Amino acid sequence: MFDLNALTRKNILDLKPYSSARSEFNGEADAWLDANENPFSSHYNRYPDPSQKQLSQAVADCYQTDPQNLLLCNGSDQGIDLLFRAFCEPKEDKIMILTPTYGMYKVSAAINDIETINVPLNKDFQPQINLIEPYLEDPKLKMIFICSPNNPTGNLINQEAINYLLKNFKGLVILDEAYMDFSPTESYLPNLNSFPNLVILKTFSKAWGLAGVRIGMTFANPPILAVLNKIRPPYNISILIQRFLLDFLKDKEQVKENVSDLNGNKSKLIKELSSFDFVKKIYPSQANFVLVEVEDAPLLYNYLVGHRIIVRNRTNEIANTLRISIGTHNELNQLFKKLKQFQDEKNPIY
Repeated sequence: MFDLNALTRKNILDLKPYSSARSEFNGEADAWLDANENPFSSHYNRYPDPSQKQLSQAVADCYQTDPQNLLLCNGSDQGIDLLFRAFCEPKEDKIMILTPTYGMYKVSAAINDIETINVPLNKDFQPQINLIEPYLEDPKLKMIFICSPNNPTGNLINQEAINYLLKNFKGLVILDEAYMDFSPTESYLPNLNSFPNLVILKTFSKAWGLAGVRIGMTFANPPILAVLNKIRPPYNISILIQRFLLDFLKDKEQVKENVSDLNGNKSKLIKELSSFDFVKKIYPSQANFVLVEVEDAPLLYNYLVGHRIIVRNRTNEIANTLRISIGTHNELNQLFKKLKQFQDEKNPIY
């Protein structure tokens, strides 16, 4: 049975969080004399709304959920770090990742001095429940991270496996849906109320095209978010970003068009890659990137870098693979030109 109090670090349970007069007051005041701000208006002289009420409501509306299930963070990485600091005791607790996967989970664990259990995905990049099961009763295992669609493989994780872990693990299951907007499959958000130990991460960096804005979304049931809010910096989303996003969210149709265009470009990329003899395998992708196995990934990677085409070498995780993001038509055409040049240089005509 899931017990949030048992999962939470004792010092966090006992923590009296920082509270500003601004967070204790609801509404518009006639005089703001609580926060030692400069009173002369520059449009930015006041601290932003610490609870981000208006923006949280707008984002929750986009995802058809309740704002009480949402915590906005300074990028998904802040959400990940908050989870570690709230629920994992340094030098004692553990997390599990299913490899290959997003590298920041392991980095965040190392920063917080938490042991990482690495369980490999199978040949189809799906969870191997028989390898995971022996760890599920370990009281020191606090969180399991699942990325779906997975990075760097691009595939969706089997829903039956996710449900099994949610039902049989007493800790938190962190489902990272950074790339879900590129997939026709529905988000797990409608299942949030069915699983008290489910946390879903989303981001404005991918489909929304706002990587430079640095806004992540952590969705969970209110008791979990109450713990995270204890340790969240009180003004973690600037007034500039809150105003910008509120305006940006009015044009959701453009975001849908961009996603459609990127999926079209992905089909073009896959078709073009299939024409090169050094490409050995193109993995199916539900994300905005494609994982490609080639004859000699380091050689091709260095060749492309030398021609100012930057892709990601994933050979350390999956032999001889490159991860290629879906770019604009112009960017992809530049890539195709250099790949053709690479093939011609490998097979010179005498």
